[in-house]
Amino acid sequence: MLLTTLYIIGITAEAMTGALAAGKRHMDWFGVMLVASATAIGGGTVRDILLGHYPLGWVAHPQYLVITCLAGLFTTIVAPWVVRFHKLFVLLDSLGLIVFSIIGCRVAMDMGLSPLICIVAAVVTGVFGGLLRDLITRRPPMVLHKELYASVAFIAGAMYFGLLYLGIDETIVTISTLVTGFVIRVAAVQFGWHLPVFHFEELDNEANAKASTKNSAESQG
Repeated sequence: MLLTTLYIIGITAEAMTGALAAGKRHMDWFGVMLVASATAIGGGTVRDILLGHYPLGWVAHPQYLVITCLAGLFTTIVAPWVVRFHKLFVLLDSLGLIVFSIIGCRVAMDMGLSPLICIVAAVVTGVFGGLLRDLITRRPPMVLHKELYASVAFIAGAMYFGLLYLGIDETIVTISTLVTGFVIRVAAVQFGWHLPVFHFEELDNEANAKASTKNSAESQG
């Protein structure tokens, strides 16, 4: 019951952030609902397809699709308010990330899959909604550039699986994972924590040609 309630809160918040991204691209109402739903339930959909887990979550529970579409449309009315209370939505997004990760791990565990796949399922469920949002709206995937995000989903999935493996009560495990993951994510946002960034700059063909010509001239001189 706790996870279901938090899940509804999470997909509502995610749908609203997706709707804002659609608004920045001047999409119509259908586009808003599409991006909102992809952001909120896309991760679970990708997970279910990859694992062969049918029916898909929103097919088995169509009310979730209704919630995301309505949340997207509602955002078109209250967009200025949503932006004004951005910090609140960051908190809700952080909570949603952990809830999605736990649910993804739980689905894989119920299917009897290996520990690694269970943790991967947690990451996919947690981050692929944001990836789909950014792909549809043609933005660089934020989950791969900003503060710790996918890493937090990984930690949450690993923690949830590990504690259950040790035989700890599932309610305690769920609450512990929620609190730990939420604190790490919020701290990452607050302090700008991120993984080491790989920088690689490659000269274009014209620049390479000029450099080669210059070197050749210098050697002849």
